[in-house]
Amino acid sequence: VQLQASGGGLVQAGGSLRLSCAASGRTFSNYAMGWFRQAPGKEREFVASILWSGTSTYVADSLKGRFTISRDNARSTVYLQMNSLKPEDTAVYYCAATRTSVAADRLRSQNDYNYWGQGTLVTVSS
Repeated sequence: VQLQASGGGLVQAGGSLRLSCAASGRTFSNYAMGWFRQAPGKEREFVASILWSGTSTYVADSLKGRFTISRDNARSTVYLQMNSLKPEDTAVYYCAATRTSVAADRLRSQNDYNYWGQGTLVTVSS
């Protein structure tokens, strides 16, 4: 499956962005999806995951209440809604896919995913 992330950009602190990740090449509804991010000089970290059906989602504890993950299987797209953005949210955001039925809270490691998009840069100014 091929993944194309988009929606990044420059936003002021307190603002919102919605990232999209469009999938192609395989049956999107068979795949659980995840978002990760990598800030300059830091390791890539887990952001959120969602089961193929959308019935199970998980957001990193530090981001709960501000970030929401969702998907539209008809559009083969997963979304990451980011609100109340902070300068520390500045990073390249990556989407990833894996064919599994385990609950979303078990999909927090990069090793859980087989396919990756190219990343989209989010910059939050103070």
